[in-house]
Amino acid sequence: MNKTLLSTALVAVIAAALAPTAQAASSGTINFTGKVLADTCVIKINNSASNVVALPTVMTAAFGAAAGNVAGATNFTVDLSNCDTNTASANMAFTAGPSIDTTSGNLKNATVGGSNVQIQLLNSASAVINTSTQANAPVIAVSGGTGSTTLTAQYVSTATATTAGLVTSSVGFTLTYL
Repeated sequence: MNKTLLSTALVAVIAAALAPTAQAASSGTINFTGKVLADTCVIKINNSASNVVALPTVMTAAFGAAAGNVAGATNFTVDLSNCDTNTASANMAFTAGPSIDTTSGNLKNATVGGSNVQIQLLNSASAVINTSTQANAPVIAVSGGTGSTTLTAQYVSTATATTAGLVTSSVGFTLTYL
């Protein structure tokens, strides 16, 4: 019995000595890269310094009798110029504020007593932009110091009965250059 116990113990010691052991590296290298741009781009809406997008006049009947119906789709461009030539793209993000409906991501009508519609934005692929969550927010390709993207603004009904009235809204945005 002692010989069996001694043999088992001897086998265990030899196995432990021959087992591979984990080796940890004692040093490593972290490499960093980056880009420093000279300046931001000049931004214009529809190649104009006014930055106003005029939506057409529409009739309440254009919305039918359901919330979420749209009318008055109007294309506009966000034009970038005089960008640093190392700029490859610009990510557009909308600035949180009182004009954004945080549930739908649409822009609220700021006109007191105005129509009960909101303004909805779409990207160049016609996907609805949620200005609250940034879903489908555009990325503007930049080459040779210029870039442009086409967006669409349209009225969207918020109730089954759309009311007549004025519509005004605005939204701030920032560009992150890459």
